[in-house]
Amino acid sequence: MTFDVAGSAARAVRDRSAAWRFIEGFAAAWAEPIEARDGWNHADLDAAEDRLGVRLPDAVRDAYALFGKRPDLTSNQDWLLTPSELRLDGEVVVFRREVHALTSWGAVLGAPDPAVVQETERGWEPWLPHFSAACVELVLSEALFRDGAGTADREMSGADISLLEDHFALLPLGSPGTRWFVADDLIVREDAGRWLWARARTPEALGRLQKTFPGAWEF
Repeated sequence: MTFDVAGSAARAVRDRSAAWRFIEGFAAAWAEPIEARDGWNHADLDAAEDRLGVRLPDAVRDAYALFGKRPDLTSNQDWLLTPSELRLDGEVVVFRREVHALTSWGAVLGAPDPAVVQETERGWEPWLPHFSAACVELVLSEALFRDGAGTADREMSGADISLLEDHFALLPLGSPGTRWFVADDLIVREDAGRWLWARARTPEALGRLQKTFPGAWEF
């Protein structure tokens, strides 16, 4: 199955429903199709709201109801909190934790598709302007760490930036410190000009990655 990652991502950052279509299409092409059982039910989400004492933003409820029970999409490295694990920090609903508990991500209350912030030593700082776009970034990030998939990573060389820009399309996600690139059956994340993380959908694509970006890849 083919899936237009670049075109679908461009639509996903502008429209919440397009973000859910991106995640459905990506799951079908790069993992397994999303099924009805893969989401939390309304009772689970209502119970979380009662415990927190706030109404969850519509986009948060949408995401959890669609794919919240799919750890292969959400929790290979960092993890999406379950409804019972969601916590409130002022006006921020914390929904995701980093694998070493060094940081968290939260949705700012007050909008249907709210801004997402990241916890730092200075407090909460902007991450992405909409929760739905952050879900797209989340699913792509977790795809880089899926066991048994065509994943690879290595330290960047001086030639990598121009190679990325020449051979790949830049995705319009814009999370701080990272850039996302895509080519046929390949996704690459550049972290602050220091590290490359890659996911190939096929063995042939993984071979093209190695030819395009020579170096000491870890698989």
